[in-house]
This record gives sequence, structure tokens and C-alpha cells, in this order.
Amino acid sequence: MDPDFFNAFTQPPTLDRCLTEDVIAKGEKRKFIKPTSSNNPKLEELKLFLTEWINRTLKEEHIVVKSLEEDLFDGLVLHHLLENLGSLKLDVDKIALTEKKQRQKLSVILEAVAKCLQLEESQLKWSVESILAKDLLSTLHLLVAIAKHFEPTLALPPNVQVETITIETTSRGLKTSNAVEYITENKENIEAQSKDDAFDELFSCAPDKLDTVKKALLQFVDEHVGKLGLNVKDIESQFSDGVILLLLIGQLEGYFLNLRNFFLTPASTTEMLHNVNLALELLAE
Repeated sequence: MDPDFFNAFTQPPTLDRCLTEDVIAKGEKRKFIKPTSSNNPKLEELKLFLTEWINRTLKEEHIVVKSLEEDLFDGLVLHHLLENLGSLKLDVDKIALTEKKQRQKLSVILEAVAKCLQLEESQLKWSVESILAKDLLSTLHLLVAIAKHFEPTLALPPNVQVETITIETTSRGLKTSNAVEYITENKENIEAQSKDDAFDELFSCAPDKLDTVKKALLQFVDEHVGKLGLNVKDIESQFSDGVILLLLIGQLEGYFLNLRNFFLTPASTTEMLHNVNLALELLAE
């Protein structure tokens, strides 16, 4: 078990509830900000910036926000914010006292946000349940998206990133994974986007260095799958059936792939394609 998993449950009450109340359903994934990032100065700067922005925007309505998680979960502040910024008239009550009413209200609000921002469901970094659960990461993503859309000149603090832990329930128990996630735009990445991809540049500008890169990649792959008694000498031919790629993913992610889920010795193009598709699905997850 990942030691960070246990550390993650030592501070935030939201994470504690996941363990004590079994709030994560089987097959469900939940993502949280790790305790190591909870006191990140840049994160605190963003929280303060958004709080002051909301209070400034809603000053004439005498609404004062002190905590983004505690004051936004029921939809009241979000309702006023959207009406003020986008002149949106939402067909919901201003005040929702019960959890059922709050869920209905948030559903209408978030649907309106997705429509305004022209976002597909797969692009959303928040949900009714996560906002209702006072999830800070989802709340920040939502507010940043609203601010960037309705006030594009707003000088949001750049390069705000947090360490996250994703918890998933599987048939074998709880599975965790760690990542670094940007909440506001990474200026360096934006600048890099204007340039060619590193491999595109390698092919076009430095083909003489391609062999060196291939050797480095081969050494990396061989180092990890070598633990399984395998030897990789040619990336192009040995990766074509998906077997080495699947085993490499398993080694890097620290889990065992059930042999019934893929073909260890594929005998046809169909079996090879199955392996490759499975590898791409695992990478997407």
C-alpha cells in the first residue's frame, strides 16, 4: 500500500470520511489535495485572490465570503455570482435549505456554467457531488473557469499547482495514485505550446541525435521489464504486439496485470490489437 495513502488521511476531514464512512463507492475515483500542498503559499494566494474577487463582485449585494469551501457548496454565492457576471437568470430559488434542494440548485447552476463555457462533460473538473461535498480542488477549478470566462483580463495568480492523491476502490481494495495538477495556467507550458513538440523538433532539426534518444529509451524500458526476466533489443518490433508495453505499465504503476486480460503470446493481429488497445486504456486512466 502506498505510504502516501496513510499520510493523506491524517489531516483533512474530507479524506478521513473516505476511510471511516466508506463514501467512495466500488469502482469510483475521488481526487483530493494532499496535506503536503494544503499550506502551499501559492495555493493560499489563489484562495485569497478568489475570495476577494467574489466579495468585490458581490459587494452591492452585501454578500461576504470567508471560506470558499464552506460558503459556496450550497449554490447561493454561485447563483449570485453568475447573475452578476453573466446576467444569467437561473430558474432556481435563491436559498436552498435542504440537501436535496441544494443538489437540484447546483445541478442547474453547473449546467449553465458548462453551457456558457462550452464544455463537454468529459472536460469538467468539478461535479454537483464534489461541490456539495465542499471539495476544495473542484471548487477552485470551477471558480477559475468562471473567472477566466467572464473576466478574461483578471490577473489570476499563475502557476498554482498542488499535489493530489486519487483514491479508487477496486475488488482488491483501495488503490491510490499521486500526481501534480495545475489549477491556474502554467506560463512555461503556454510558452512551450508555441514551439514544436520535442520529438517533432528532434525529427526535423536533429535526426542525427535520434539514435541516442532511442538508446536511452531502450535502456529505460529494459531496466524495468528486465525485472521480469525479459530483454528488449528493438523498440519498434517488440512493442508492436502490446505485450512489452502492458508489462512496462504494470511495472511503472506497481500492479500485476491479470494474464486473463491480455494475450501474453498473441498469435493474430486481432490479439495484438486487443493488447495495444488495453495499454492505451490503462494510459488514459
